Amino acid sequence: MQTPETKSRNLRPYFALGVAVLVLGFSGIFVRWANAPGPVTSFYRMAIATVLVTPAFLRNLRKVRPLPARGVWIAVLGGVFFAADLGTWASGVMLSGATNPTLLANMAPLWVGLGSLVLFRERLNLRFWIGLMVAMAGAVLVLGVDTLRGMTFGVGTLLGLLASFFYGGYILITQRGRETLDSLTYFWISAASSSVCLLLLAMVLRQPLLGYPPTTYWTFLAMGLISQMIGYLAINYTLGHLPSTLVSPTLLGQPVVTGLLALPLLGETLNVWHVLGGLAVLLGVYVVHLSRGKPA
Repeated sequence: MQTPETKSRNLRPYFALGVAVLVLGFSGIFVRWANAPGPVTSFYRMAIATVLVTPAFLRNLRKVRPLPARGVWIAVLGGVFFAADLGTWASGVMLSGATNPTLLANMAPLWVGLGSLVLFRERLNLRFWIGLMVAMAGAVLVLGVDTLRGMTFGVGTLLGLLASFFYGGYILITQRGRETLDSLTYFWISAASSSVCLLLLAMVLRQPLLGYPPTTYWTFLAMGLISQMIGYLAINYTLGHLPSTLVSPTLLGQPVVTGLLALPLLGETLNVWHVLGGLAVLLGVYVVHLSRGKPA
C-alpha cells in the first residue's frame, strides 16, 4: 500500500507535465507580442533562461562532477535540435499567426514513433500507421487552407510542420540524455547550446539583436522565464520519470491552449476547415499514442 508521501512523489511528474502544457500554451502569444524575427526572439528566450538557471546549475555542478562526456554531447545535440525547432516555429508564428504553426509543431509524436522504428527497431502496428495517415491528412488540409489565404500563411504553417520534426528529435535525444544527466544539468547544457546556435543563425541572417521597443524586451524576459525556464525544466523533469511516448502526446494540449488564448488576445480567427484539419491532426496523433502502448 502506498503512503501519502509515495503517492505525492508518483504524481509529481504528471503535475510537472500539466504545468508544461499550460505555460507553453502562452509561447505563441509571446512570439506575436514580441514582434521580432523568429531567430532573434528564440535567441533571447534561450539566452535569458540560460542566464537565470546558471547559479543553480553551478551549485548543482559541484555535486555531480565529473559529468559523463557522452551525456554532455547528447545534451549539446539536443540543444541544436531545439534551436532548429524554436527558430522555424517562431518564424512560422510571425508569418501566419500563433495557432496553426503551433498545432503542426505538435506533430512531434509522429516523428518520435518513426524515430523509434528507425533508431531503436521498435515495431509499429497498424493503429500507428492509421493515426499517421489521419494526422498527415489533417496537416495537409491546414497547410492547403493557409496556402489559399496567401503564400506567407502557407510558408508559416509549413515552418510549423518542419519544427515538429526537430522537436521530435529533441524529445528522443532528451530521453537518452536524461539517462546520465539530471534535469537541471541537461537543461542548462542544451539551453546554452541552443543559445549559441540561434545567435549564429541571427547573425548569418543579419537580423538585429538590438533596437526594439521596451515592450519587446519585456516579452523576451517573459518567454525566457515562463515558456523556457519553467516550461522546459518541467518537461525535462517529466522525461526523467515518464516515457517520451506518453509525454509527447500529452503536450498536444499546448496548441489547444494557444488557440483558445489567440482568440481574445490576438484576435485570430479560424474557419471550419482549420478546425476540421486541426481535429484530424489531434485525433491522428492521439491514435499514434494509443498504438505505442500495444504490441505489434
